[in-house]
Amino acid sequence: MGDDSSTATFRHLLADQWEYQLQDDPLFATWVGDHRYDHLLPHVREADFARRIERLHGFHARLESIPRDDLSPSDQLNHDLFGRELHNRTQWMEFRAYRMPISRTSGFHSGFPDLFLEMPFNTVREYENYIARLSAFREYAGEYVEIMREGLRGGQVPARVTLEGVDDTVRTQIVEDPTKSPLDQPFAKFPPSVPTEECERLREAGRRAILTSVVGGYSGLLRFVLDEYLPSARSDIAAASLPDGRAYYASCIYRHTTLELAPERIHEIGMSEVKRIRAEMEALIRKTGFQGTFREFIEYLRADPRFYATTPDALMKETAYVLKRIDGELPRLFKTLPRTPYGIRAIPDFKAPGNTTAYYDPPAGDGTKAGFYYVNLYDLKSRPLYEIEALSLHEAVPGHHLQLALQQELGDLPPFRRFTHFTAFIEGWALYAERLGLEIGFFQDPYSDFARLSYEMWRACRLVVDTGMHALGWTRQRAIDFMAENTSSTLLNITNEVDRYIAWPGQALAYKMGELKIRELRGAAEKALRPRFDIREFHDVVLRNGAIPLDLLEDIAMQWIEEQRGAGTPESPGAPGEGGENE
Repeated sequence: MGDDSSTATFRHLLADQWEYQLQDDPLFATWVGDHRYDHLLPHVREADFARRIERLHGFHARLESIPRDDLSPSDQLNHDLFGRELHNRTQWMEFRAYRMPISRTSGFHSGFPDLFLEMPFNTVREYENYIARLSAFREYAGEYVEIMREGLRGGQVPARVTLEGVDDTVRTQIVEDPTKSPLDQPFAKFPPSVPTEECERLREAGRRAILTSVVGGYSGLLRFVLDEYLPSARSDIAAASLPDGRAYYASCIYRHTTLELAPERIHEIGMSEVKRIRAEMEALIRKTGFQGTFREFIEYLRADPRFYATTPDALMKETAYVLKRIDGELPRLFKTLPRTPYGIRAIPDFKAPGNTTAYYDPPAGDGTKAGFYYVNLYDLKSRPLYEIEALSLHEAVPGHHLQLALQQELGDLPPFRRFTHFTAFIEGWALYAERLGLEIGFFQDPYSDFARLSYEMWRACRLVVDTGMHALGWTRQRAIDFMAENTSSTLLNITNEVDRYIAWPGQALAYKMGELKIRELRGAAEKALRPRFDIREFHDVVLRNGAIPLDLLEDIAMQWIEEQRGAGTPESPGAPGEGGENE
């Protein structure tokens, strides 16, 4: 039991910070299901970030004043996680990373056209909220332009290769006919709950906001990108070349992996994993009967039309079939499954060319929207059918959807934990989920199994190329060549991915480092418990706290193993890549 006074003080702090976050970021509030601020957009001026840093320091000081030992075990974990969250947010802002808000693959410019997917449209008021946000976009985009100008003055400037194509994405939103904008979709058809006599007024107001505010905002952004931002962008790609760059990259590693590891050590782990996986891939090539070299096999996979869908519908249908097969096998691996469903959608045309093969969008926090697995239908020759099983296991179930939907449904957790994104846990789990396909009857086709290994290789290569480019002097072309030499991914996918790593330092490290830790913990449990090991119980232990840092996950898992053994403490598996089954 915890001290009542300390517990009350701590709970009050959590409530204060949560309410502040909802007010400060109305888009986040909408996403988590709080619709009080649906008429507002966030402010992103330099003064706003200075205020946020000051508030975060204030919350941290309040946290430090609460004796951790006075709290219950569950609130001690909340205390630790809250401290990590505050630290990560504060450090990111203090490095002024917010001054680099756009790239070819992500940013407010590509996210805003999806706004209508996140908002409710059942009443006149809800439509008016949406129109208010459309009307505020020009100011919102202008504030981002000023933030990027601050970056030009302060040295927080993206690498040029990450901005190439941004102008194309922006241009697609500059329309003469508002009905051609994706943001017009709510006005094309109104629900019966909106009075007929209001529909035309709302439609006219919405389309006027698109033509003035949205088109105006994107037009100003395009001029800035072409006239100022692209000409001033860095030719260098390394995070280490930014102001205080080595410290910044170290903070990126810690934020995304939750581990304090030097880039050189992560690079070594990556090279070791690449060597191991490459040997498994070579063995599988021999199993198919192919007589050529590794490179010839890759070219064979890329060239043979039998491995590719001929229409977008065919690719979507094959994906849906695989997903339904996976759904039926989940109870073999999990005690607890999410109540929230998921669906599949195509990545919108305007952002498909520069995007990844697939991604996942979590459900709304209030349960009004399912999770969605987005599939890239651009350039079907780059979307082989044999990759569908590994992709679906990762992005939907038992990967992102199962984990994130379950996390949002953990009603006994404070709100910040239901929506916490420790990348190493989330992406590490999703990569671990790909391998689970072997245990439920998938990857029977050697080409599909080769894709699984190639996807694992892809994540191992990330350890090498992310650290290589940002800390060890690698060029972009060297990274592309390394990925092309060791994976079956197409050159389009590889180039888009490498540019994503350049734009988002450290994030790509999370997948393999997280997966290695989860596999090591499972190996420790299997070794300690032997016939008493229950995979469904182990997965419950891993998932029941939501996303948490890897060191805290290890503490929880090792405590569970000790409890299951009844006595004694099993040997700790150590850091990812250091011992255990991944030696």
